[in-house]
Amino acid sequence: MEKLANPAPLGLMGFGMTTVLLNIHNAGLFPLGSMILAMGLFYGGAAQVVAGIMEFKKGNTFGLTAFTSYGFFWMTLVGLIVFPTLGWLKAPPKGFMGWYLALWGIFTFFMWIGTFGKNRVLQFVFLSLWILFFLLAVEHWTGSESLGHLAGYEGIICGFSAIYLAMAEVINESHGKTVLPIGERA
Repeated sequence: MEKLANPAPLGLMGFGMTTVLLNIHNAGLFPLGSMILAMGLFYGGAAQVVAGIMEFKKGNTFGLTAFTSYGFFWMTLVGLIVFPTLGWLKAPPKGFMGWYLALWGIFTFFMWIGTFGKNRVLQFVFLSLWILFFLLAVEHWTGSESLGHLAGYEGIICGFSAIYLAMAEVINESHGKTVLPIGERA
């Protein structure tokens, strides 16, 4: 049987770095621009889809579902932001964006349940992502700028937790031992 590389660090980095950048914006620290959108389309989007397809090859249904779904999340989010600026479609009303985010939150809740029995850092990534989607949905429903900023800071934590897990998997595999702990299977 051929040994396949672990695609999870690629997907986790695409997710983590893009999540940190977008949520620095959500926290009100800098405006939304081409840097975040390009990152969302290519690294958060395309790289995660590639990682998901590689997880399929490894027979990992969880990894396939998570990475391809969140990769396409990033692509659709960029589309929702860019299409109206190009005049292709009208922007959804802010409240409707709440439903988009709430549906992703429901999906993430079930994916979080799927992390039970996996490492603790992965559980934290999905729990914090579920909270992030909930906060963003409520922010879009209520228009609360302070809740949006809170969501931004929570999202930065979520993104950095994914970056940590990605680097722990790379470094631990490279060294053949645990250098960065991830709280092995529960």
